Amino acid sequence: MTQTRREFLKKSGCALSMVTLATQFEHFGLMSALAQQVDDAQAQQGGENYKALVLVFMAGGNDGNNTLIPNHSDTSVSNYAAYSAARGTQGLAIAQNQLLPISVPRMNGLNYGLHPSFGVLPPSNTANIVVNNGIHELWAQQKLAIVPNSGTLVRPTTKTQYQGRTVPLPYQLFSHSDQVSQFQAGFAGTQSFTGFGGRISDRMTLGNNPNALIPMVTSINGAQLFTAGQTTLPMAINNAGTSLSNVLNPQGYGTSTTQQARMTAFNQLRTMDLDSNYVKEASHVTDLAMQANQALSVSQEVTVIFPNTSLGLQLKQVARLIKKRIDLNVNRQIFYCQIGSFDTHTNQLNTQATLLSQFSQAARAFYDEMGVQNAQNDVTMFTLSDFGRTFNPAGSGGAVGSDHAWGNHLFVLGGSVLGGDFYGVNASNGTPFPTLAFNGPDDADSGTNARGRWVPTTSSDQYAATLARWFGLPENQMASVFPNIGNFPTSNLLFMP
Repeated sequence: MTQTRREFLKKSGCALSMVTLATQFEHFGLMSALAQQVDDAQAQQGGENYKALVLVFMAGGNDGNNTLIPNHSDTSVSNYAAYSAARGTQGLAIAQNQLLPISVPRMNGLNYGLHPSFGVLPPSNTANIVVNNGIHELWAQQKLAIVPNSGTLVRPTTKTQYQGRTVPLPYQLFSHSDQVSQFQAGFAGTQSFTGFGGRISDRMTLGNNPNALIPMVTSINGAQLFTAGQTTLPMAINNAGTSLSNVLNPQGYGTSTTQQARMTAFNQLRTMDLDSNYVKEASHVTDLAMQANQALSVSQEVTVIFPNTSLGLQLKQVARLIKKRIDLNVNRQIFYCQIGSFDTHTNQLNTQATLLSQFSQAARAFYDEMGVQNAQNDVTMFTLSDFGRTFNPAGSGGAVGSDHAWGNHLFVLGGSVLGGDFYGVNASNGTPFPTLAFNGPDDADSGTNARGRWVPTTSSDQYAATLARWFGLPENQMASVFPNIGNFPTSNLLFMP
């Protein structure tokens, strides 16, 4: 049946798919002015001075109190006895002999303990998991750092200020959706329609990826606020269950005579009406998308075996893209991955153990693969989560869990990380680790309402700004990406060089 030109264009556009068009929408969005800047930019070879940030978002609110635990008896700061007394009766405490010990210089060499799932897994927990040593041993290698008691803040806040509401507070504290949005936005207190990953891309793409075939920002877990910018529309692709040769492959342009004729006609149409800036940029977007598809069509599989879990497949896809960095002509990349659900109001012990083992094993496989690719020093992984959870358990016995809280412990790992220590702003006890006491100086609540919801001493803004500075965000752009950063005494927590 004969098709009109309008019908042909409509079907061809649909065949390319939104994912394909999204690969270069940052150029399309700025139209001809941006196109001219790209044309005038000095060409850079992909992979030159390469750096990447990889966010693993622990959706639901990971319980930091069972992820990082005092493993000592020193009474000058919170110790294992204080932890066990608060959680043991209701069955939420982890036995001290199961903890993975880490020595912390900033805590005068005291031992703390990581959740046992961060080490080698017992045979009963290895379904779909490629067993390695986890990320625990990266602490001793000084490639894993921890930022204790970090959270969303508008400005530095004490318990007294929180209770008196004498300083601006994050909007809808303890709400999943609002706290996720504020963590991913990179600032608290007001609504945002962009994330700090997207805004970093807005400000760095032209200077670092002027001729890249894909955007600076990629999500392996669907559309996320973190990856959205003002001029950057991120690429969103499937996990490693889909080969790279298929993630941008346009549909309907196969090898049959009809499909080849369609491709020939489509290529010809994209040379027409280029005197219109709109049409010219639409054609330019499609050209780059098709070039990216061609670059990805030649497979370069990773070497390390990744766990066959959701996060394992996401990080494997990230590793594949990093391995193609020269072919894709990229020098900077930002990735979003997600693992969940950590909303453990009940059955926390089993659920968290499973999720943390999946995180640890996948993160270690990714770290080892970066070593194979000679990119360990160029790629930094970091974690975020909705919030921490109450020190006071919810329920008891096998169904014991915990509820929504505030400050949490965040992890950073990579070859360039100045690891093996705690970082962040000191709490009332003179250390970045909070005082584990109900109604204590770091508990947001008092009296019978006190459940151990730690008031953060380190803001998510400071944490993210430290990563962004290592990534190459200029100092004069820091406040435009993190609008509240001037409210805090420092924007550098020093866990990155």
